[in-house]
Formats: sequence, structure tokens, C-alpha cells
Amino acid sequence: MKNPLRKRLPRELVGDLSKYLVVFLFMTLTIGMISGFLVADDSMLQAYDESFEKYNIEDGNFTLAAEADDALIDEIEKSDVTVCEHFYLEQKTEKGVDSTLRIFKERDKVDLVCLMDGEMPASEDEIALDRMYAKNNDLAIGDAVTIGGTEYTISGLVALSDYSALFSNNGDMMFDAVKFGVAIVTEDGFDSFDSDTIRYNYAWKYDKAPKNDTKAKDMGTDLMEDVATAAAMDGNALTGFLPAYTNSAIHFTGDDIGGDRSMILTLLYIVIVIMAFVFGVTTNNTIVKEAGVIGTLRASGYTKGELLRHYISLPILVTFIAAIIGNILGYSVFKDVFAGVYYNSYSLPTYVTRWNAQAFVLTTVVPLIIMLLVNVALIAHKLQLSPLNFLRRDLRKTRRKKAVRLPHFKFFNRFRLRIIFQNSASYVTLAVGILFANILLMFGLMMVPLLNHYQDEVLDHMIADYQYILKTPAETGNDAAETYCVSTLKTVFEDKESDEVTAYGIEPDSAYVDAKLPEDGVFISDSYADKYRIKEGDTIRLKEAYGNKKFEFEVKGIYTYPAGICIFMDIDEYRDVFEKDADYFNGYFSDEKLTDIPKENIVSTVTEDDLTKISRQLDVSMGDMFQVINVFAIVMFALLVYLLTKLIIEKNTISISMVKILGYDNREIGKLYLTATTWVVVCSIAVSIPLSYLLIELIYRSMMADFHGWLMMYVAPKVYGEMFVLGLIVYFVVAFFQMARIRKIPMDEALKNVE
Repeated sequence: MKNPLRKRLPRELVGDLSKYLVVFLFMTLTIGMISGFLVADDSMLQAYDESFEKYNIEDGNFTLAAEADDALIDEIEKSDVTVCEHFYLEQKTEKGVDSTLRIFKERDKVDLVCLMDGEMPASEDEIALDRMYAKNNDLAIGDAVTIGGTEYTISGLVALSDYSALFSNNGDMMFDAVKFGVAIVTEDGFDSFDSDTIRYNYAWKYDKAPKNDTKAKDMGTDLMEDVATAAAMDGNALTGFLPAYTNSAIHFTGDDIGGDRSMILTLLYIVIVIMAFVFGVTTNNTIVKEAGVIGTLRASGYTKGELLRHYISLPILVTFIAAIIGNILGYSVFKDVFAGVYYNSYSLPTYVTRWNAQAFVLTTVVPLIIMLLVNVALIAHKLQLSPLNFLRRDLRKTRRKKAVRLPHFKFFNRFRLRIIFQNSASYVTLAVGILFANILLMFGLMMVPLLNHYQDEVLDHMIADYQYILKTPAETGNDAAETYCVSTLKTVFEDKESDEVTAYGIEPDSAYVDAKLPEDGVFISDSYADKYRIKEGDTIRLKEAYGNKKFEFEVKGIYTYPAGICIFMDIDEYRDVFEKDADYFNGYFSDEKLTDIPKENIVSTVTEDDLTKISRQLDVSMGDMFQVINVFAIVMFALLVYLLTKLIIEKNTISISMVKILGYDNREIGKLYLTATTWVVVCSIAVSIPLSYLLIELIYRSMMADFHGWLMMYVAPKVYGEMFVLGLIVYFVVAFFQMARIRKIPMDEALKNVE
């Protein structure tokens, strides 16, 4: 025989439709977004992983000072590798597009190109641009781009398999798809450029691929020594060496696509737990209201298990339907949204949506289990009471001998405190929900000011408007230019990945670096100090970027330079430590552009655009997502406040009806019940803001730890005020609707429930 309690479910659903509807909509949208993210994430990741074989992506690349002859290539290939030419040159774009293009010839063996739209270049005056770069610079097929005074017609949009993230420099913290791009031209088109600007880059593939990164590291170290030795014997020199497993342009995308998964799932499960607590608390309130009915049913033979299944049926049913519809939305709508987010950030090849059974389990089965466990834990203990206790409405397992003694406040304040104590479970849930919502809100609100602050700090503390890095020392007639030395080192840690560190040798009494550098020891940049928690007096350990020599330096001071992980030392000490000649230098600081140094002798020029690429790119890639996070946090805040204030009013319906009989008007009743909630909300917001900062700091440091470089955390003072004001605005909007609920409570409600 069917359980007749089932007939009560539709009536309970309709009777509390507003609660179930808002929870259903919120959970549907949340599960839909998470499902869409997981589907897009998994499909993108599979396409990315398959690209290594499909496009024959390199195992690494190295750069030589001059073009290698056949004998040198043959010598290098004795190390069980196959070497392919990947020569490129970098050119500034002109006429309205201010950027740098890294231009390659067409490829047919390694690092193949994915044509996204249009055609590959067929003539000398045609060029295929990276799709992401073209989009960010409003360029389309058929448009013209001017390079070196020559106009090239864009024939197609491509994705280079070895540049899924557009890093111009592997040591950069963030790629730059606005001011930097990659392009393909024909062989004739490539030969038309000045040969003095060519970078002699070579990609290699192992004859037998390494099994893992550990093996790749060992093989890479051996190969670097072999290439350096062979090049030196041939009168050439190794100037750059980059194994694929450390190449950010190749692996940053895969790490980012897979790295967000656990964070997104944690967000989903926290939301489900909070919603389950809301259901549990409201169901407990229903049990209290229906105590007499439950006592009668128990006395009539209904078991505790049957009643438990009845009371958890609606939360489980709502969660199940929300999960099903959410997954449908995830596969149909939200997966395209998140695929678009990835395509707005990375130069990925085309992908196909894959059915993801694991995503379905994670967004349907796991939320159902969480909802079931939380509700059983919260409801089951209430139903342990005897039928007689329910009939008597005596639902306390333990009795307090007397009420909590309150201070001698005014009557209204004492009454409000009683309300808070009587609804403590609801208010605790509300406080936890507000904390979680404010963590999300702080993260969303802080990021744009953080990027703007970082950019301002970088520009305020630029060493010079132009930093020139040279192949060999060269003279300039500009008296304002100042020589310096620079090289790249790497950090040495036993338990962390190495990070690139720029070592500067600075002239005494420098006009550009305002620091009294010691004769022994170094200053480090404040970003270096902040990332690794280094303080003055500590010793840092570094090693050569392309060698095995190690160095130890005592930190004598911290220099404000947020743009990079750097050390600064006296130029004479630099020459001594790195075994350079007494008059050696390889760079110039200058606030004016130097025009009398041959272009072929300039390795790179660091300008304002190079130093601000991280803030520029994050704003392009993630600007819209920050707003989505803000909206999600505010909606969650409003939902929790609405549900729990509604619960408190419903729980006190009889008391409200009674005070109406005693002559209190609606405004005075609002002061009693809503003011108590206002106290809790205001205190919860005030306490959650500093707690949010502490938790965000932990999350932020963990999130940024794997990035090259460092972006110091900064929360603009206005963010705290915005969080507080937004919280109050949302609460008062909800309170307005709850005041209408109070007005609807009739005076005869108290008389109906007198026993």
C-alpha cells in the first residue's frame, strides 16, 4: 500500500512555494554553471592533450648566437634528438596597431599550425595571424597590417600549437595577447625581412620520448650541456635553452584549464551544504509546527524512518530536479559561455564537446548525497522523541533550569535578544552564509582595483622608460643613458619549482636606481620578498639559468620594484661574481629612445607596455568573470537573508499574532523581530569582512604561488565600504518584503493554536 504521507508533499510544496522556488532557481543556475564549466573544461583539456600528438609539439627549443651549419646539427642530433629550424624575427606593427609580432615561416614537421579561419598565406605579402591576437586588436581576414613599412594582407587566423598562451618571454608572469602576437608568413615573405634581426631558434624532438617530467628534466640537462659544448666547439654559442615541460607558452594553458577544477567543485559543494542547512533548519521548524500531527502519526504506528523519509523528500526532489535541469543548461548554454572564456584567453585549436559522465556524477549524484546526509543529520535527532513528547509539544531533549539571564536593558532590546537566542541555529547558518558570500564578493570587487594599483605601482617605480638589453657592449652618444649588467638566474628550492630571477648590476650613484647598494650582498625587489617571505638578513640561493653554477647572496635590503622578481647588486660585484671583464656591460637605462645602437645588437627593449602586460591581459581575459562573481555573491547573500528571515518570522507567527492582540502595530512588531535580525546581519557583515580578507590572502597566495613573478595582494580601502554598503542594501530590500509578510499575519493565528 502506498504511503498516504505522499499526498501531503504537493500541499507542502505549494504552501511554501516561494522558499522552494528561490532555492530551486539558485541551485539550478549554480549546478548549470558548474556543469557547463566542467564540460567545457574537460572538452578543452582533451583537445589540448590531443594537440601534442596531432600537431607534433616540440620537446623543447634552443637558440644559438648564429645559424648552425650542417655539421653542428649533425653533432647535436647524436644526442638522440631530431632538430628542426624554427627561425623567427620580431617586428613592431604600425599604423594604428601598437604591438610586436613574432613571425615564423610555415611549418611542416614540428609545432604544426591549426588554421581556424581563412587560408594560409600563399604570397609574399600575405600573413596569417594568431586568432586571439587578431581579436584583441580588432583585426579580421582581409584587413591589412603594416610591418616595417610594408602592408601585409591577413589571409587567415591560426593557432600555433607551441603558443597556446602568448608568452613573449618564458620568465613573464602573464602572457600578453594584446601587445604581443605570433604570425606565419611564406618562406619568401620571411626572407624579405632584414636577416640581421633573425633569431636562430631550433626545436627538438627526442627519438625516444621521456616517460615523465623527472626524466625530461634529466634528459634536458644532458642535452643542454651537449648543445653548449657542440656550439662552442663550432665557434657558435648557446644563448637560450627551453625544455617543453618548462615552457609556459605550451603548458600554462593546460595547467590553468585543469587547475580550476577543484576550486569550482569546492564552490559547488559549499553552496549545496549551505542550501542543505537551510532546508534542514526550515524542516526542523516545520516539525515543531506539526508536532501534534507527528505525535498522532507515531501513535498510529508510523515509524521514525517513514517520517524521516517524508520530511527529506522535498529537499531531495528539489535538488534532483535542479541537478537535471542544471546539467541540461550546462550542456546547452553554459558550456559555450565557458568555452568562450577559454577562447578569450588562450590560442586554442578547435574543440568538440565531449559527454562527461564524471561531470554528471559530480554535479548530480554528489549534491544529492550531500543534501541527504546534511538533512538526515539535522532532522533525524528531532524524530527520536517519543509520541507523547510530540503530542505535548515538548521537543526539548534537555531542559534548561532557567532562561539565560539578560542585562537590564530596555524591554525591546531584551525581547530582541530572546529572539536571537531562540533562533540561534538560523542565525549561525546566516552568519556562515554571509561569510562565504563576502569571500566571493571581496574576490570579485578587489581584482580590478588590484590590477589598476599594480599598474600604477609598476609605472611609478619604473627604473627607466627604456631598458635595453644588448648582445655585446655597444656605445651610445646619449649622455643620459646609463650602463648596467643583467642576466637571468633561477631560484633553488628543494620543495618548490624554480622561478626566474633577474640579476642587475648597477653603477654606483645610479641616476635610475635610487639605492645605496652594498659592496657585498644584494638588494631584492619587494615582489621577491613578498612572494617568498624573505626579509633583510636572510640568505637566498640562486643558480645559472643555463648551467649548474650556484650562488648564495645575503639580503642587505629590499628595493621597491613590483614589476619583477629581481636582485640588485653593485656592478663591480656583479662582474666579480659572474666572472665578467672590468668594463663589461650589456644594457642601458634611458628615459629617451636610443637610436644609435644597431638593431641587430639589441636583444630586447623593456618599456611600459612590457611591464604592464599582466594587468592588461587579466583585464581582457577575466574582467567579465569578476562581475559574474560579484553578482553570484550578492544573489547568494540575498537568498540566504530572505530564506532565514522568512523562517524566523514563520517560527514566531504565533508570538507576532499575540503581540498584535496586545495592541502593538506593524511598525513596532517590525522593530522587535526585524531589528533583531538587523543586529545579526550587521554584525555578521562587519565580522566577515576581516575574516574574508584573511581567507582570501591564503587562497590568493596559494593560487599565485605557481606563477612566474608575483602580483602582490592589494585590497583597495573602498572595497570594504562597498561590501558593507552592498550587504546592507540587499538586507533592507529583503527586510521590506519581510515587513509585508508581518503585516499579513492575522490576530486570530494565536487563538487558533491555543491548546
